[in-house]
This record gives sequence, structure tokens and C-alpha cells, in this order.
Amino acid sequence: MYDRINVASKTKKILDSAFDEPISVEDGNYLMNLKGSEIYPLLAAADAVREEIVGDKVTFINNCNINFTNICHVRCGFCAFGKDPDDPEAYLLDDEGILNKAEGGYRDGAREFTLMGGVLEDATIEYYEHLLKLLKSHYPKVEIHGFSPTMIRDAALNSEIPVDEAFKILKKAGLDTLPGTAAEILTDRSREIICPKKVTTQEWIDVIKIAQKAGITGSATMMYGHVETMEERVEHLDILRQIQLDTGGFNEFIPMTFMHEHSPIFLEGQRDLGATGTQDLKLYAVARLMFRDIIPNIQVSWVKMGFRFAQVSLLAGANDLGGTLGGDELSEASGAPDGVNASIRDLTKLVNDLGRDPIERNSTYTEFYPIEF
Repeated sequence: MYDRINVASKTKKILDSAFDEPISVEDGNYLMNLKGSEIYPLLAAADAVREEIVGDKVTFINNCNINFTNICHVRCGFCAFGKDPDDPEAYLLDDEGILNKAEGGYRDGAREFTLMGGVLEDATIEYYEHLLKLLKSHYPKVEIHGFSPTMIRDAALNSEIPVDEAFKILKKAGLDTLPGTAAEILTDRSREIICPKKVTTQEWIDVIKIAQKAGITGSATMMYGHVETMEERVEHLDILRQIQLDTGGFNEFIPMTFMHEHSPIFLEGQRDLGATGTQDLKLYAVARLMFRDIIPNIQVSWVKMGFRFAQVSLLAGANDLGGTLGGDELSEASGAPDGVNASIRDLTKLVNDLGRDPIERNSTYTEFYPIEF
């Protein structure tokens, strides 16, 4: 790998060790700061470890986003989606509106409804329970990937019940998996700047562990490229790794590059926002080398990166392309480069061009379906 590339001996040593065991936080920080031609061996090593762990399958899911409201009282500095209740563009879907969205996705073959929205100040667990029962009563075989740790924590407080009881209610009502959203960067320094009204780092960890103890697995996410440092990115990865070693409840890791052009902090004058392309690739690669098979599935967010760069990122240790989405108002508000809808054919083309095997999956990566045209 290194014969014709100028690679430092420390880089060689770290990458060689990565084939035997997960790399350390110290080594992750070192690799995050590689420059120039040394980046190539990092990407190649991550891709080789990916092949060793999950083979040449590239998975994705036929899903439909149902954003039931854009009203949000936490109003994070990075978010262009949330609105105040009195904003003329604010909306809260009624049951008919939710079912209309669901029906469109169901007709397109959705295997999952991603049920998300703004954080309603007065939402209760009973309200979320109602949404789940509504969808399950009409589409019992479609999995529901819904809500966020902040939403569940706040709703449990409003309902005056413990978080563990809240998850028992939601699981019984039909919640299959929990998005790892609201993680952003899991350091309180950065959270105090970009999302001070959301759960703290420890609260996020606690809610995730409670959900997984209740039998609700889900996603681990990271939203990066705003105010965090490189070291905080690696710290975030290590926190996720420690949770997974404790619970085994993450089905996937989803890094989400920050689309800053329409964000409040950018419009207010903050600059130097947004990750570069090499930073994106290094994050995927370092995540693969830190996780190995601890979290075996690493997802590329094509809606954040665009189809072309998402395909390139599959060469940096990732093995999943996310979902068809069926619309994603959050990403659309932030300026998604290639829109917010993809077809099975779109995603299959990207995978076939790499010489890998496109596979449709379910929410938990436990069922896989052949792709036929």
C-alpha cells in the first residue's frame, strides 16, 4: 500500500494495527489531522477493514420521512427547519395529513416510516403514542423509526412519567427503532453554543441507554462541521463506541455533514462553517477504524452530501446509503444538494458502478431483500 507514497512511519504503524483491533482515541486524533498523500492510505485501510467486516454489500432502505411539524421551541443554531408557533410557515399535521404522507410512501414500497419533526413544547408521551397507533393501525407491517432523545425526554417530563416508562408505552404503541438525532456533537462545550435547550451529553447517553434497555435499538449519529474541534469529533466517536460496548443497541452510525448556508448561526455572521471534502472522508475512515465491527454499519447521507460524493464516501469505510427518504423537509430547508428523494434505481446505480452488491434492508439490518427491476 505504501511503496510509492510518502507515508510517515507513525501513520503506517497505526494503519497496520487497525487490521487487528480498533484504534485508540489518540490514534484517531492523529489520523484526523493527516494531510496530502497520507490520506490515501487511510482511506484504503478503512475500505479494506470495511470489506473484512461487512463484505461488498452496500445496503439501503426504502423509507418515507413523515415530518409531522416544523414548530420547535429549542431552535438550534444550526437548524433552518424549525419555526415559531406564530410563524406563517409553521405547520402541525393532523391525522389526515400524516396518513396522506404515509400512503404515498406505502404505495412506493416503503418498509419504514421515519417519524420526526420539531420539538413541540407541550407534546406529551400520549401524543406520540397516538401518532404511532395511528400509523400502525393503517400500516401494521411498516416499521416506525421515530422521535429523538430530546423529544422523548421533554414529552416524558410533560406527562410526568419516567423516561423508561415512556419507552415502554411507545414500544407497545409501535415504535420499532429510535433515531440517534439530537446527538450533534457529544460535548457540552459545543452543545452550549449550538443547541443549549436540547439534552446535555449525559442526558443523551442516558436516554439512549434507557431506550436500548427497553428493547428499542436505533441509530448513532453525529452532526459535524460547525463549532466543534477535531478532537471533539473523535471524543464523540469514542462515546458512541463505549455505549455500544455496553449495550450493543446501535444498528448503524450516521455522520451528517453540516449544511450551513441557511443556518441561523451562518446568517448571524459566523464564518468558517462546514466541513471540507477531505474532512468528510477522514471522518468516515476514522469511524470505521475506531468501530470496526463494534458498530458494523456506517451510513453515508446522500441527502447531505449529494449522490456523487456519497458514492465516493463508500470508498472510505462506509457500507450503507441510508434511505430513499420520500422527502426530508429538514434537509430540504438546509439546502440538500441533490434534492430529498431517491429511488431504488438511483441508489442501485451508485453501488453497481463501484462493483459492489446493492441490497435493500429493513430498519434493524436483520432482513434483506433482492432488488428487482
